[in-house]
Amino acid sequence: MPRLHAEPDRSKWVPVTDSLGFRGRRARKQAIGMLLSQAKGPDATPSKRGGGFSAWAMSQAVPFLMRKAAGRVLVWVWKAEPDLLVVMAQVQAATPEIRIARASMPIEYDDTEEFRGTYLGVGEKLAMPLPQGGRPPFATYTWDLGTHLVTVTAVCSDRERFGTVIGAVDELARSIRIVDDLTVGESAPVLRIDPV
Repeated sequence: MPRLHAEPDRSKWVPVTDSLGFRGRRARKQAIGMLLSQAKGPDATPSKRGGGFSAWAMSQAVPFLMRKAAGRVLVWVWKAEPDLLVVMAQVQAATPEIRIARASMPIEYDDTEEFRGTYLGVGEKLAMPLPQGGRPPFATYTWDLGTHLVTVTAVCSDRERFGTVIGAVDELARSIRIVDDLTVGESAPVLRIDPV
């Protein structure tokens, strides 16, 4: 299974994927608290900043779960305000079930634009600054590599500030690349050409 790799600007992003123990704990907790509060919906009773015990417990488990994913999932939070913006990249096999699920998405998800990644070539970008139902603004980036799909999803907690951070998300999404392990003698010779 291919893995993902990226080298984002560390002055803007804090990686959650490899932040075990105390390193990155505060950023993990704030990001998870934001996602939990957004998942409750706009009519939910506001909870304490940081998300309480649930956010703390998840912040301890998340790095281990991501390490188990072995590079198939990468997550970052916005360094200046971890509870403002969370970005997740993942690679998954393009199974018929995944393709059917993508084709069955609501019609508003068809409003994509072309997006060129530095390493993955041309993909699609969908930005939803004002999604229906009071949901948080988000953006998704997708590359169909034939056998695999690479998706990057960014969720922002503040509708008014979504436009100010989406440029940095674009920059991060462009930096995503695939790392594939090939064992000598296991497969036919492979010629790799960077996307034009």
